[in-house]
Amino acid sequence: MQKRKLGGSGLSIAPLVFGCNVFGWTADEKTSLSLIDAFLAHGFDCLDTADMYSIWVPGHVGGESETMIGTWLARGGARDKVVIATKVGADMQAGGKGLSRAHITKSVEQSLKRLNTDYIDLYQSHRDDPDTPMDEVLATYDGLIRAGKVRAIGASNFTAPRLAEALATSAAKGLPRYTCLQPHYNLAHRSDFEGDLEALCVKESIGVIPYYSLAAGFLSGKYRSKADMQGRARSAAIGHYANERGFGLLKVLDAVAETHEATPVQVALAWLMAKPAVTAPIVSATSIKQLEEILKSVAVKLDADSMAALDKAGA
Repeated sequence: MQKRKLGGSGLSIAPLVFGCNVFGWTADEKTSLSLIDAFLAHGFDCLDTADMYSIWVPGHVGGESETMIGTWLARGGARDKVVIATKVGADMQAGGKGLSRAHITKSVEQSLKRLNTDYIDLYQSHRDDPDTPMDEVLATYDGLIRAGKVRAIGASNFTAPRLAEALATSAAKGLPRYTCLQPHYNLAHRSDFEGDLEALCVKESIGVIPYYSLAAGFLSGKYRSKADMQGRARSAAIGHYANERGFGLLKVLDAVAETHEATPVQVALAWLMAKPAVTAPIVSATSIKQLEEILKSVAVKLDADSMAALDKAGA
């Protein structure tokens, strides 16, 4: 498996990241552990989670996903074979939110305990916190890196101006810099990343691991009408794609997939992996069958005409 450097983090990862938000939500413990095993068995290595996964499920308090990874490690999973990325700062309700020194310091200890590890490879600011000074956030991360609890830091859902401010603060004060960005980016959702944010990441050699790489499942092609979405766990996240543009994009995906003897899922991911700014898309699955289809996307190499057709359809 050809690995890619994750910005200036010192980490190298395979070109797909497993999104563990499904663990403890739409994938039970047995399924979650088998998915990790299968993902690694195919040569992939990076797991992305967050402390707040899956607090949106009734009865959950957050940390359920991290706990699944910790269970996998406790049952004999090899720590040195996996790159663990988690996040801090999103609303944990009773557990607090934000990027203050106090909240990060408390949260990292809780994440380490749930993950059953003494270090986190990539610790990410889940959301920007304008109420906490940037130098306080980065100085807190500096202490965690010096203590050996975190190897590298990243940001998620940051705008270009705020990421630029963070990088400037790091340079001016000799503090750790964000080496990775996790944006909402896929073939159907492009405006948040393409433009200033993408240009900044390229200029500053920031690794990019986009989430919602398949538009919450819309780009799989299994939702061809609004009726197809009824009763689905992700219906709220994909409803806005159910329009003339979205269904037109699926037709182009179908055509490109047929040309390359691939599936729409594989083509949508291949498009992302072909983007110069992208290190590795985040993908998710709730069954081994789904996972195997997704992982085959690394073998799909899109020609210039196919890329142009997809670029135009998803513009």
